[in-house]
Amino acid sequence: MEPRWLKDVCRRVLWLGCLLYVVFVSGPASAIDIHTDPEVIVQNGTTGVLQCTFKSSEVVTKSTTVTWSFQSNQPDHQYFKAPYVIYYFSNGQGYPANTEFKERVQFIGDINKKDASIQLSPAQFSDNGTFFCDVKNPPDVTGTQARTELRVVLKESLPQSSTVIIIWAVCGALFLLVVIAVAACFAIRVLHNRHDYEGAR
Repeated sequence: MEPRWLKDVCRRVLWLGCLLYVVFVSGPASAIDIHTDPEVIVQNGTTGVLQCTFKSSEVVTKSTTVTWSFQSNQPDHQYFKAPYVIYYFSNGQGYPANTEFKERVQFIGDINKKDASIQLSPAQFSDNGTFFCDVKNPPDVTGTQARTELRVVLKESLPQSSTVIIIWAVCGALFLLVVIAVAACFAIRVLHNRHDYEGAR
């Protein structure tokens, strides 16, 4: 007959083994990581792209869902108090909500590439506000939805791109070099004429 202390030791070892299995093998569900642009600026009447990508340790399947919500920053807007779902993607199909976005929102991402982006066409001033992108990839469903601040502005208010600034800077530098070269040639010619005049004397 086994000693009692041996049974206690075996029971504790078994309990510890079960605990280690739960912690290190099964473990908690991993969190999904969602990314969007912090701010997007779009000209009124044009197409605005709202990018959303995600990282997940699980394989993307038909169970993967995408939810886009919108909350206006205009106090007189119907969606000012709380976010409202404007688009839902599930089982490979998109479902625009029956809102003012229904005819303007389109899914342009690729779930298999972990891209859940949408576009608004045309963008309107009433679209100013916060857009939320939420992705669930079962069993990877824990995560924080990403948010994008959309600013719809007039063409005159669009910020100049770095390329335009560089082009203007290069053109300005070239113009300055031409002015300096012309001034240098003029100064050399004046000095040369003065030298010829003094030599003639």
